[in-house]
Amino acid sequence: MKKIILSTLILAALSSCKKESSKTEGSTVSNDSISVTEKPGSETSTYISKEVAPEKIGDYLAKNNDTLYITNFFATWCGPCMKEIPHFKKKMEELKGQPVKFTFVNLDEKSEWNTSVKRFAQENDLANNIVLLDGKKLDQNFFPKNFKQWDGGSIPFTYMRKGTKTDEFLGMMSEDMLNSKINSFLK
Repeated sequence: MKKIILSTLILAALSSCKKESSKTEGSTVSNDSISVTEKPGSETSTYISKEVAPEKIGDYLAKNNDTLYITNFFATWCGPCMKEIPHFKKKMEELKGQPVKFTFVNLDEKSEWNTSVKRFAQENDLANNIVLLDGKKLDQNFFPKNFKQWDGGSIPFTYMRKGTKTDEFLGMMSEDMLNSKINSFLK
């Protein structure tokens, strides 16, 4: 019964700002949040996003070192998600070469991975930073295991970590808020 309720909640949450991710055969999760392996046989080398199993998402969130990891959960059908992406892209450009890693976890339906998600990744030059997560594979422990505040009920959601310091933000971030949060980690 708990699984049914959790699945219903996740599907409802993903419906309000929804969609999931794509799978790459034979690739492995890298230690770096922006390193992904190119999909064999992909139409273009600019689209190399890959599916990450729910149990591996923690690998992107739990790093405890001097790099600032910024992980944004989004979907292409989510208006607030799309409105905040330019702020992230601008900050990525500003911080290029610094110990800051941006990862965008896509929650689009799997059927959209090679259409909407691929188009979004190519248009925004973010394929190297996008990982795909199949929400149907999430279990009831995923959210409480990985987050203090987020229950998966809505997106966008941004998680930041540097060393032992973390920050969670649910909802669309303004450019000023994103800058403020990142700057608090880089002091």
